[in-house]
Amino acid sequence: MLTRLSQLARHLSRPLPSFALPSVVSAAATAPRSASRLSDMTSSATALANSAKTIHTAACLIIGDEVLGGKTIDTNSAYFAKWCFSLGIQLKRVEVIADDEEEIAEAVRRMSSYYDLVVTSGGIGPTHDDITYPSIAKAFGLKLKLHEAAFERMKRMSRPHPGHPDFDWDTPSPTLNARLRMVQLPYDENLPEEKQSVFVADDSWVPIAIVNGNVYILPGVPRLFEKLLEGLKLVLLPRLADPKGNGLYRILISTPLPESAVAPYLTDLALRVLPHGVKVGSYPRWGKRRNTVTLVGNNREYMESLVPEVEKNVAGRRVSREDELDPPSDEETKQ
Repeated sequence: MLTRLSQLARHLSRPLPSFALPSVVSAAATAPRSASRLSDMTSSATALANSAKTIHTAACLIIGDEVLGGKTIDTNSAYFAKWCFSLGIQLKRVEVIADDEEEIAEAVRRMSSYYDLVVTSGGIGPTHDDITYPSIAKAFGLKLKLHEAAFERMKRMSRPHPGHPDFDWDTPSPTLNARLRMVQLPYDENLPEEKQSVFVADDSWVPIAIVNGNVYILPGVPRLFEKLLEGLKLVLLPRLADPKGNGLYRILISTPLPESAVAPYLTDLALRVLPHGVKVGSYPRWGKRRNTVTLVGNNREYMESLVPEVEKNVAGRRVSREDELDPPSDEETKQ
């Protein structure tokens, strides 16, 4: 055991690859908030305050050259949007950025300062371009530290790979080095462990790292992202505006009128209902000869009271799905 620990200690004492070392000062300088505001964000006290906030707003940061290059289609932001809606959290921003340390640092610091909950997706694998952990650590002036519980779970749950028949967890190697990258997490020595990471799936070794109290770092693989996000729901429920997690409520009203015809009424309606936490939307449905008006909020009783008025003023009808009143297509008419 002592031999193995000494080997890991020597292994972890080696400097990180050069991509993890550039300064993020220039990124911080380009952020929209003042330098003093960004400096305040890095304190442990700020992290503790962020971890106790009621969650009203959220942002999602998708990290990966493969998304920007068209190689991979991002589905995680859409899943996160639905997840937020179901919990009554207002998703205010989604960004997709490259595997670039300065861009990651700037984006995550900015989002952390603006929103109650920030979820990142991608860039925490074993390869050279998976730089999310070191980039976010640098962004908040933190070091990386081996998460021993995650490492033990990794060893216990990982299956032997046929491509590495000679791999040994106790012997330093390039393969071990690659795997260790996935369990070296940003660490604040002034905060308790439970404030910095959480396991939310019993059948997965992957932890969710928590930085600055409100940044949750998730993998980009959709199946795993979705699993961990669902597990995170139970952790965050006590901090929601509605701890029961009832979520937002959406009403759909289908109208045959063009958007230009209903715009004046909807503009007036939007101003009247905003103090009640209700948002009004209007969505064209090209080629369908009908458009959709939406009411979104969490005051269900008040929203229901608006339905007759909206139906009358847009000459429409409430529907359960957007295509419910669509006229038959030309092919269906011929049949």
